[in-house]
This record gives sequence, C-alpha cells and structure tokens, in this order.
Amino acid sequence: MLNQRLIGVVTVKDGWAVQSFRYGRWLPMGKPECVVENLDRWGADEILILCIDRSRRQLGPDFATLERLKRLNLATPLIYGGGIRSAEDGVAVVHLGADRVCVDALLRDDLSAVHKLSRQLGAQAVVAALPLSVANGALAWRDYRRATDTPLDPAVLAALNDGTISEALLIDWPHEGSPRAFDPEIVRLFPARNRQLIAFGGLSESDQLASLFGLPTVTAAGVGNFLSYREHAIQALKAGLTGLPMRPAAYPTSERSCPEPA
Repeated sequence: MLNQRLIGVVTVKDGWAVQSFRYGRWLPMGKPECVVENLDRWGADEILILCIDRSRRQLGPDFATLERLKRLNLATPLIYGGGIRSAEDGVAVVHLGADRVCVDALLRDDLSAVHKLSRQLGAQAVVAALPLSVANGALAWRDYRRATDTPLDPAVLAALNDGTISEALLIDWPHEGSPRAFDPEIVRLFPARNRQLIAFGGLSESDQLASLFGLPTVTAAGVGNFLSYREHAIQALKAGLTGLPMRPAAYPTSERSCPEPA
C-alpha cells in the first residue's frame, strides 16, 4: 500500500452516484461505474464506494453495483461500504471484486462480526467509517440512521488499537460537501493514536491535503464532490502535493467509454 494516498469517494444512493451534503441533501451525478471509471483513469490511489442508503433501509450490500464495477477490470484498488450486516456479507463483497470493506453500522450493531471479518480477510481489508464532529472540545460519533451523537465506543477504539481494523475513515460529516471546511481537530482529538487515519469531508484543496498529510497518523485523504467540479481535478490536486510519497497522476488520452459526469 502506498505511504500516502488520495482516495476518490463515490457516494451512491438508490443505485446512482450522487453529490452528498451533510448526509442530508443529494444531487444526482449519473451511473457509479462511469464515475469510478474516470477516477481509475485519472490516477486515484484508491476508490471508495459508499452506498449510504443500504443500512438505513435494512438492505444488504449493493451487489448489483459491485457486479457492474467488476466488469470494468479496474487497475485501482476498490473499497466498498454500505449494508454490510455480517462477516459473510463482507466476504461476499470481496468475492465480487472489492479489495477492502468499510464498516459503519456494523460497528454499532455487531462488533463481534467485525472481529470475525478481520480474521477471515485480514485486518488490512477492514476499514472503520466513523462520522464525527467536535462539540465542546470532544468528539461526537454520529449514528446517521437515528441522527444521534454519542461518545466513541471504547470497544471500537480497542478494535482499532489491537489491530483488528487497519484504518479509520474519519468523516467530518457536518462539513461534508462544503469546500475547504474539514476540521483538523477531528484528527488531533482522535484517541487511537497508533492507527492509520483517512480524513474525509470538506477537503477540496491541495494545501488542505498537504497540511493533513503533515500529521503523523494521516495516511490518506478522501475527496468526493470536488472531483466532479472541475476538469482534471485529481491531477490538479496531486500537482499541489509534489514531493509526497504518492503515485503520480495519470493523463490518459484514450476515449472514455462512459461520459464524464455532469
């Protein structure tokens, strides 16, 4: 795995890629496979698919979307999150082509299943998604299904610290979709100090990313909406991160099979 990575995040709702704002407002973009194919061609280091309606509606993983993505023969590693209810669901997701799985609701519903999944796939294949905010100098963990906030569960932190989970995706959910808005206090206050962290939510500019990559625990940054706002967005972000141990951007010249998202 690369030392520092730029992850293209694709939010999926009702089978369509959407731009997401604060977990509560969405704008349609198009077919997920078209967005993913572009990220693969442009030089994203990883691609994260977040199917945000699956657990809320008590559905399993979006296997139909995964089947379509599998046919793309992606060169970029793929992380999938959404609707994973058990270790068996996570294994099925990997069998359909995902390299890693991202769990959120399962951390609350059945942490023992996360431990089982780690034993079956290896800790490197398990990522914890943690929607967080800062309130009165402390972190609050968002349950998006119930729209409630609680302190971080010590058992979840223990799973991070003991190596059951390889990385934590720290989502600044109040600033998701807002340019240049990620709150770095989320990283600084996060108590699992020996874990690798992925920052996501409100990241839009190279200088933001460079500042976060200067923190010793941050090994990756996820960018979602802002990769759709301008042409060659990944290339532009990576151009501003010259000198970091990161794969260079790609500048493909061949015709794309999917139209660029509107």
